[in-house]
Amino acid sequence: MALLLEIREVVKSFDGLKALNRCSLQVSEGTITGLIGPNGAGKTTLFNLVTGFLKPTAGRIFFKGERIDGLPPHRVFRKGIVRTFQVPRELKWMTVLENLMLVPGDQLGEKLWGPWFLPFIVRRQERAIQEKALAVLEFVNLWHLRNEPAGNLSSGQKKLLELARTLMCDPLLVLLDEPGAGVNPTLMKRLVASIEELCYEKGITFFIIEHDMDLVTRLCNPIIVLSEGEKIAEGLPEEIKADERVLEAYLGGQYR
Repeated sequence: MALLLEIREVVKSFDGLKALNRCSLQVSEGTITGLIGPNGAGKTTLFNLVTGFLKPTAGRIFFKGERIDGLPPHRVFRKGIVRTFQVPRELKWMTVLENLMLVPGDQLGEKLWGPWFLPFIVRRQERAIQEKALAVLEFVNLWHLRNEPAGNLSSGQKKLLELARTLMCDPLLVLLDEPGAGVNPTLMKRLVASIEELCYEKGITFFIIEHDMDLVTRLCNPIIVLSEGEKIAEGLPEEIKADERVLEAYLGGQYR
C-alpha cells in the first residue's frame, strides 16, 4: 500500500513541556489506522499538527510526499485532509441539510457578484450541492432528519453528522477524534459500517483516535500506541493485545 501520511521526528512543546517528543509514524493509503494511548499522550496534539491548527516545534509532516507542516488549516483542507473533533461542532440553529451544504468551498453564491451576474449558474451549483448532501445523508442514515435543527440531534447522530460533513469535500484522509464517544450501540454499528464501506469500497483512508478498545480492535488495522508523546508500539490488533507495555499501560488485565 502507498504511503499517504508520514510524521517524521515531530516535536511539539508548550512552554517547555513536550506534548510530542520526536514522534514518527506512518499511515498507509486505504487503511483504517487506530491511534491509542492514555490522556496526555499527545494524540489530539498530533491531529492538530497534521491539520494545521498547530505548528510543530521541530520535525516534518508529509502528505502524499509533499511537506505540509506549518500550512494553515484551509490549505491542508484543500489537499484532501479533513477531521472531526471530540465534541461535535455542528451549527446548532441550522438544519442538518444546511450543515452539509455549507462545506464545499468556492461556492459562487457566497461571492458578492455571483447572485447578481451568474444567477442561473449559482442555482445550478446549489442544486448539485443539495443533491450530493441528500445522498450523503441517506448514506449515513440521517436523511429523515434533513430538516431538523442540528442542535436537536442526539450525541450519536451528531457524530454521524460530523462524518457526513467530511464526505461533502471528497476527502483523501479523514481524521476522527473519538468517534465512538457518547454513541449508543445501535448508532455505533451504523458508524462502523459507514467507515468500513467508505474505506474498503470508496478508498478513503481513516486515522482514528479512540479509547474504546473493543471498537479499535474490531475496526482498526494497524493500531499505533503513543505514550508521553512517543510511539511505543504498532501492529495488528492481536499484536497490540499481546504487547506487555500496552497491556500494562493501557488495557489493564482484561486481555491477559
